Amino acid sequence: MFDQPFNSLPARAGVGFKPQHFNSLMETPGPVGWLEIHAENYMGDGGRPLAQLRALAERFPISVHGVGLSIGGDGPLDKDHLARLAHLVDWLRPAGFSEHLAWSTHDSHFLNDLLPLPYTHATLARVASHIDEVQETLGRTMLLENPSTYLRFAESEMPETEFLAEISRRTGCGLLLDVNNVFVSATNQQIDPRTYIDTFPVDVVGEIHLGGHDADQDEHGAPVLIDSHGTPVADPVWALYTHALTRTGPCPTLIEWDTDIPDWPVLSAEAARAAARLQQATP
Repeated sequence: MFDQPFNSLPARAGVGFKPQHFNSLMETPGPVGWLEIHAENYMGDGGRPLAQLRALAERFPISVHGVGLSIGGDGPLDKDHLARLAHLVDWLRPAGFSEHLAWSTHDSHFLNDLLPLPYTHATLARVASHIDEVQETLGRTMLLENPSTYLRFAESEMPETEFLAEISRRTGCGLLLDVNNVFVSATNQQIDPRTYIDTFPVDVVGEIHLGGHDADQDEHGAPVLIDSHGTPVADPVWALYTHALTRTGPCPTLIEWDTDIPDWPVLSAEAARAAARLQQATP
């Protein structure tokens, strides 16, 4: 559909940018080869956030990650939100743009969560239409991220990996493989996370995410994992990431840490762990 690839990020470790890490990133970035920002934090007209972003963009490739488009929502996309996103992308010229396979709006209400979808043919058509609109507005292909889920819809007509593969085929979009989301969803739904990875359409993966999760239990004592982005990457997720790299080869990999933000040395060390695995991955 468009001439540029899904993204032009280097196959290195990246981190989500947090303002308290600005000086460290400018002076001692260590293993970090690129940065991600959340689009909704940079839709204003000026001020310190945009000044920092402009400075960072001179030194790092930037990936823009959206959390508010509600691509899976029943209603039409918010035209004003999409216009603000297009303005950001036009001046920043980021290396990539991604969003979630989720919904967060109902009528005029915005819900502060990323909610799952049933994998039906009707949902498929709606999501594909929304992605087409986003890509036409931005003038570029985007990446769609697999969600973290806590239950399965009885009305689903296909597996998640098949749904994602068909979305990519219809729209030309790429996919963002969130390995922590895979582990969280697989644990909650009692399926094998490696089987999920083995059936994932890796030929269209443009980026990988890693993050932390919290463990809880349901009323029957069964384990429930919560995608929290507030802790180090768990050892089983690192193992699943290593397995994923055997299928994808070296791929831009982000460390997500959005709550209880640690000091820079802690986040940098997580990026270094990802960088070490990327170096060992077979092209």
